Amino acid sequence: MKMIERKIDFQNILKRISIFPVTAILGPRQCGKTTLAREFNYDHYFDLENPGDIARFDQPQLALEDLKGLIVIDEIQRLPDLFPLIRYLVDNNPAQKYLILGSASVDLIRQSSESLAGRIAYYHLGGFRMHDVSRANIKRLWIRGGLPNSYLPETNEQSMLWRENYITTFLERDIPQLGINIPAHTLRRFWTMLSHYHGQVINYSELARSFGISDMTARRYIDILAGTFMVRILLPWYVNIRKRLVKRPKIFLRDSGLFHSLMQIENLEQLYLHNKLGASWEGFALECICQSIGKIDQVFYFWGTHSGAEVDLFWQHGGKNWGVEFKYTDAPQLTKSMRSALEDLELEHLWIVYPGKETYRLSGNVTALPLVDVPDCWSYLNSLVKLRNDSGCQ
Repeated sequence: MKMIERKIDFQNILKRISIFPVTAILGPRQCGKTTLAREFNYDHYFDLENPGDIARFDQPQLALEDLKGLIVIDEIQRLPDLFPLIRYLVDNNPAQKYLILGSASVDLIRQSSESLAGRIAYYHLGGFRMHDVSRANIKRLWIRGGLPNSYLPETNEQSMLWRENYITTFLERDIPQLGINIPAHTLRRFWTMLSHYHGQVINYSELARSFGISDMTARRYIDILAGTFMVRILLPWYVNIRKRLVKRPKIFLRDSGLFHSLMQIENLEQLYLHNKLGASWEGFALECICQSIGKIDQVFYFWGTHSGAEVDLFWQHGGKNWGVEFKYTDAPQLTKSMRSALEDLELEHLWIVYPGKETYRLSGNVTALPLVDVPDCWSYLNSLVKLRNDSGCQ
């Protein structure tokens, strides 16, 4: 399999390394953390799944205190007790910097942030971005997802087989290693059921009732999948206006390939005939947009009213409000719902992202935008906002 450069992720991580004494790359298993970390000019590398390195960490202070330069520690979640020691070392040895890699979990982030407050920067690494692949391979990225070993195989059959084994290993090995004691078959059934809610406003009571568990247990299972970057919980944006607004979150499976595996969709031909085609497109395009914008997950929202007006993705940038609608259609049109969103949210611009090839205006501040053109559009937008802020223009 050929290597695919991940220039944007590399530069974003490099910027954090230059500023902070500790940088953490968090992400799901086999999303490429180790491969990317080995591209940096590091001085020492420890893999905590390597028995030899584990043995050296029987006395971790002796192993680390005399080292200089960039020190990479892979699979850090296996030894969370290292965080207080790393804090002591970076406070007393400015010649050291750390790049730590780990599977995401709420406990890992909490433990590291408590011990390394003010010293650590986090970077979430997902699968391949749209920027990493050619325009001709966007559909391949959609059906297979962005995990490297799923995207790269020669055939869809090989990719599907890898994903099936990935899901099994994640549930049977990775989840227990994070200290979560839930039977693998139980969580898999729940994950599969959750995939049917992909792109929908989640009703915890309904989901819990369908699965035969309590509301709190359903929330806990979802939090586990969200904390390991398998699920995105998109919160609603609501402000003090008179309309009755949707105040429950939407839920998405973050990797389109894993979503298709759980739905037993093996190729594009099957996807085009499936009743989840629109939801699949929305989830895939939403992840592409969020990666392109480059902000943390907590700044993204959706907006909706009980009368049906909605915006699929909403965020603020440069002191302005922006929105995106996702439409799996040949030729998007301006709707009453969009006009309502423009007025109520005071949007600077609304894009309708669709799978076509032409960019065209629907009104002064509404544009139909092909998904493949998103990276160029966002690069232009960021430059425009920066220029406005630097010049003091409003």
